[in-house]
Amino acid sequence: MDFLTIVQISDSALRLATPLLLACLAGLFSERAGIFDIGLEGKILVSAFFSAAIAASTGSVWIGLCAGIAVSVVFSMIHGLASITFQGNQLISGVALNFLASGLTVLVGEAWFSLGGRTPSLAGAARFPNLELPFASAVADVPVLGPIYSDLLSGHTILVYVALLLVPASWFVLYRTRFGLRLRAVGENPAAVDTAGISVIRLRYSSMLIAGVLCGLAGIYLATGLGSGFGKEMSAGRGYIALAALIFAKWKPVPALGATLLFGLLQAIAIRYPKLDLVIITLPAQFMEALPYILTVIILAGFIGKAIPPKAGGEPYVKER
Repeated sequence: MDFLTIVQISDSALRLATPLLLACLAGLFSERAGIFDIGLEGKILVSAFFSAAIAASTGSVWIGLCAGIAVSVVFSMIHGLASITFQGNQLISGVALNFLASGLTVLVGEAWFSLGGRTPSLAGAARFPNLELPFASAVADVPVLGPIYSDLLSGHTILVYVALLLVPASWFVLYRTRFGLRLRAVGENPAAVDTAGISVIRLRYSSMLIAGVLCGLAGIYLATGLGSGFGKEMSAGRGYIALAALIFAKWKPVPALGATLLFGLLQAIAIRYPKLDLVIITLPAQFMEALPYILTVIILAGFIGKAIPPKAGGEPYVKER
C-alpha cells in the first residue's frame, strides 16, 4: 500500500468521521448536563431528510441547512420535555424518537416525492461544494506534504472544517467558561447547582438546544455534503456509533475527535478493502464491513477501561421542597 493510497484512505476517513464527530459532540453536551440522548440517531435522520427535501425543493442548500437544524432542535426539545419537564425515562424517550424519525422520514418522503422515501438527487446550489484551501494546487506536487495538504486537508465541504473547529470550541466552552462549569456541575450534582440559585432546568434545556444544533449539522452533512440526497435509513446506526465513541472518549471533546476518526478509518478501510493490497491474512469483505459495529459492541461491553459517566446522568432532577 503506497503513500498516496494511505492519504486517500485518510481523506475518506475524515469525511466519514465528520457526522460521527458532530453527533458525538451533541451527545457530549447533553450527557455532560445529565441527559442521556439515545435519540441522536433519530435527530440525524430527520435533519438529513428535511435538509435534503427543502434543498431539493428550493434549490438552496442554505435553506435546507436551516430546515435541518430546526427539525433537529424540535426533536431535541421533545426529548427535553419528556426527560426534564415530565421527568420521564430518558432511554425510552430517545428510542421513541428514533422510531418516530424512522417512520416519519419515509412517510413524508413518499408523500412529498413518491420516490420510496428518498429525495431527488441534489446538485449545484442544492449541495455544499468542496472548498479548496489556499495554494492547494500549487503545492500538490511537493513530496509528502503536498498530498497531505492538497488531497487530505483540502477539498472538503465547509461542514467538515466547522466540525473540526467545534472540537477546540467545545473544549473551551466546557472547561474555560462559567456556562461550561455550570453545565458539568449539573451533570454531577444538580442539587448543589440548584442550591446555588442556578436553574437546573434552564441549563439542561440549553444543553439539549446545543445538542439539537450539532446533531442537525451531522444529518445535514450526511445528506447534502457527504451524499447527494436522502435515502431511507441513511443514518445507518451513526447515532449509536457516536454514543460508543463518546464512551470511548470518556466524555471529553478532544478524545472524541480521535475516537470518531478511528471509526471513520475503519469504515474507509471497509469500503476500499477489496481493492487494497495488504500483506496480511485475507479476511472476508463482510467482516471488514461489520468491523466498525463490532468495535462499537466491544466498547459498550467495557473493554476500554474504566469510563465513568456523569454521576447524575440519566436521572431526572426533582427539586426538594
